[in-house]
Amino acid sequence: MEFEHKSVLLNQTVDLLDIKPDGIYVDGTVGGAGHSREIAKRLKNGFLIAFDRDPDAVKVANERLSGFNAEIINDNFFNIEKNLKRMNISEVDGILLDLGVSSYQLDTASRGFSYHKTAPLDMRMSKKGISAGEVVNEYPLEELARVFREYGEEKFAYKIANAICRRRTEQPVETTTELAEIIASAVPGSYRREGHPARKCFQALRIEVNGELDGLSSAVDSAFSLLKVGGRLAVITFHSLEDRIIKQQFKKYATGCTCPPDLPVCVCGKTPIGKIITRKPVTAGEDELSSNPRSRSAKLRVVQKIK
Repeated sequence: MEFEHKSVLLNQTVDLLDIKPDGIYVDGTVGGAGHSREIAKRLKNGFLIAFDRDPDAVKVANERLSGFNAEIINDNFFNIEKNLKRMNISEVDGILLDLGVSSYQLDTASRGFSYHKTAPLDMRMSKKGISAGEVVNEYPLEELARVFREYGEEKFAYKIANAICRRRTEQPVETTTELAEIIASAVPGSYRREGHPARKCFQALRIEVNGELDGLSSAVDSAFSLLKVGGRLAVITFHSLEDRIIKQQFKKYATGCTCPPDLPVCVCGKTPIGKIITRKPVTAGEDELSSNPRSRSAKLRVVQKIK
């Protein structure tokens, strides 16, 4: 299957990064190289460093960015600082972090991300580490329920986890569609009319398997610290858990004094180190929504380093 991925909020994101032709830029999740190509096209003497933990994405990105002044690294963007240090790069002009799953990963049945297609329960972006099947079949009941509740915000988390645990005493839960059927059978019929009942649990499993929220705050701090003064950090999120973290981080950078409000004068001496460029998150317009329904949940936030 060809690696196809429609980059969400493409022009808005690259425009808001305010690309300097001779700047150094980082794309934290290269995917199908849509954002990366648009950034690279705007560079003259500049340089692009792109990351992805998915070896399939890295292979495709190397092909699609051939001829551009770019380097693609097979690693998690959580490790940007370490990799840039290895390259003797101490600061950059802009960083993009796209926190979504690529269309290729969702549409390639064998990767196990979709509840619409029968496949082994995998969901590993890097193709390494613990799989969704291991989580489903080996996590204790309470831990499995916690994953569904915290990462999927699933109100029937315990009932679903309990149904899975009962089934796995008879035989392992091995495929995506088998798991989706167990989830559907565990929730009230009225709940099924609100959307596919497996959606939230599959999101939760993907987040757990790939450690998507573990250390996200510190990874964003690391990325922001690498910016030059005037540089921008753009982050695209796809669910409320991610967006809440990014919103809080950006607010922290843009907040000055943290003294108690009853103090007559500031004693902490703190001043803002960032300026929020997007007061409200940028979302997809009608044209993009009609051509790419998966862009519906995307939110773009941008912050600029000012000191």
